[in-house]
Amino acid sequence: MKNFSLFDQTVEAFRCLPGVGSKTAQRMLLHLLERDRTRGELLVRLLGESLEKIKNCALCRNISETELCEICRDQRRDKSMLCVVESPSDVIAIEQASAFNGLYFVLSGTLSPIEGRGGEEIGVPDLIKRCQENISEVIVAVSSTVEGEATSFFLFESLRHSNIKISRIAQGVPRGGELELVDGLTLSHAFEGRQNLE
Repeated sequence: MKNFSLFDQTVEAFRCLPGVGSKTAQRMLLHLLERDRTRGELLVRLLGESLEKIKNCALCRNISETELCEICRDQRRDKSMLCVVESPSDVIAIEQASAFNGLYFVLSGTLSPIEGRGGEEIGVPDLIKRCQENISEVIVAVSSTVEGEATSFFLFESLRHSNIKISRIAQGVPRGGELELVDGLTLSHAFEGRQNLE
């Protein structure tokens, strides 16, 4: 059995990042080793701290260093509106677009029976419980992929017997597109043109 060098092991570790293949991982590591060891050490320290201290908000499941994230603690937010997204990167995209002033609920991805992700795995029971706390509108803001469409339908079916308005962003977000890649103006229009799910 071949023993991999520390260099090879580190290159392989870099490959856990999305979009990073072996050549890119090798270039990243060589850059840090040859030109920027100080910033490499800073990266290691901050990454270690982030992995240790950043958890999920107890209320919305977004990333947070405290029990409740900044958005959930913000008294200026409209606490009657809840936007359901797939991941923390979607919260960041929506917040940067200043398209929404309510609260969030972060699913753990979308439904995917092939990957073993059902309603329980993406947090639907927690969402239903959360919607019992003075929520008057739920805005579903998941990607318009096949899995996203199935997730939207499942969420509608799970919440339709409550007295909550359920809408979905639609206008301006391309079918098959990922929210984190959509520009701010397009996201703003998508929220303004949301549609009821029926």
